[in-house]
Amino acid sequence: MPRTSRKASESGIYHVILRGINRQAIFEDDEDSTCFLDIIEGYKTVSGFEVLAYCLMGNHAHLLIRVGEEPLSTIFRRIASKYVYWFNAKYDRIGHLFQERFKSEPVEDDAYLVTVMRYIHNNPVKAGICRAPEDYPLSSYRDYLGGGGLTDTALALSLMPLPQLIEFTRRPNEDACLDVPGKARVRFTDADARRIMGDIAGCSSTGDFQSLDGEEQRRAVRAMIEAGLSIRQISRIAGMTVGKVRGCKRALPES
Repeated sequence: MPRTSRKASESGIYHVILRGINRQAIFEDDEDSTCFLDIIEGYKTVSGFEVLAYCLMGNHAHLLIRVGEEPLSTIFRRIASKYVYWFNAKYDRIGHLFQERFKSEPVEDDAYLVTVMRYIHNNPVKAGICRAPEDYPLSSYRDYLGGGGLTDTALALSLMPLPQLIEFTRRPNEDACLDVPGKARVRFTDADARRIMGDIAGCSSTGDFQSLDGEEQRRAVRAMIEAGLSIRQISRIAGMTVGKVRGCKRALPES
């Protein structure tokens, strides 16, 4: 079946999603995320685009960009090709990393632009990784709060001053923007998982978790399972056997 044509944006602004093939993680650790952002930074001048917002999740990435000299397809062919080459070399793998071609939607008006930004910045909150968008280090929200970074903040801040943008971002909402099909379960990186553990149990390391008493550990494990972490991932970050983690899961009440 032939591919449908990608809808062009009259404003030049697009919400784009890159996702891992078969829901595979595309960012295994912080070095991967840093490399991906460095590649985007390197091509901003070459391709003449602006990054208005972004958020890197374990198995996908959201970007809000305004194109300039080059079309969207060329920009993401450059970014994806360079990152896949680096990722495959690092992990001694071959073949595709991203699921088919990237997904995109045009963003044609100011109201939808700030809505997409809110949607992107709240992705890790809705996934249960953190409690507030400012707690997540792999998004553009901190660039809006503190300035600097990869993000081109001038356009959004000309539409909505920072105090209003903060209030708008925190406001309860039912935003429905471009997303991965079927609301696929997010695959958390170990860095994400440790952030969740810290949020739940107040532990920044495996050693800290091991210092908790038995009942505190069991409560924390149950909460991490409910947040979506896998049994094997909890075993790795908490320093518990798989069997012990499974024992905590069996103690969860039936839904």
